[in-house]
Amino acid sequence: MQTRIETDRLILRPTAAEDFDGWAELMGDAEASQYIGGPIPRAAAWRGMATMAGSWALKGFGMFSVIERGTGRWVGRVGPWQPEEWPGKEVGWGLVRSAWGRGYAHEAAAATIDWTFDTLGWSEVIHCIDPANAPSQRLAARLGASNRGPGKLPPPFDTFPIEVWGHTREQWRSRRR
Repeated sequence: MQTRIETDRLILRPTAAEDFDGWAELMGDAEASQYIGGPIPRAAAWRGMATMAGSWALKGFGMFSVIERGTGRWVGRVGPWQPEEWPGKEVGWGLVRSAWGRGYAHEAAAATIDWTFDTLGWSEVIHCIDPANAPSQRLAARLGASNRGPGKLPPPFDTFPIEVWGHTREQWRSRRR
């Protein structure tokens, strides 16, 4: 199974130990992490990164580390995510603030949605988005997802409000032609 994706500007690959400083930066930044479980201390960020690496080891997929091709800099994590009792097969995203506004989230999310449908054989993808997270709502809509309404995450995230956005493989492919 291919676990490295290259786009025009990005390299997407499984989580690696050298990603930790970037991961800790993302999760320690109150604004960048507010809708993805942060801000959290560096030690907790390490456990979160190890969880993602564990998903790759246990399930054969997890969010990809997003690397700028031109600089080699880690700028975020984007891709498939489906822990126990999750409301569906998700493609999620989170980027360090210095990478915002460059189209990286769209570029990486589109590539990983293709990958989940083509490689993992998923028939649909969801995006769990806080109702106050307008930038992620705009990205989901740009990706062709529709808001399916309120959802619920498993504990300890069950008190976080989310809306489930989603699209089927057929809807995705019809937009990509």
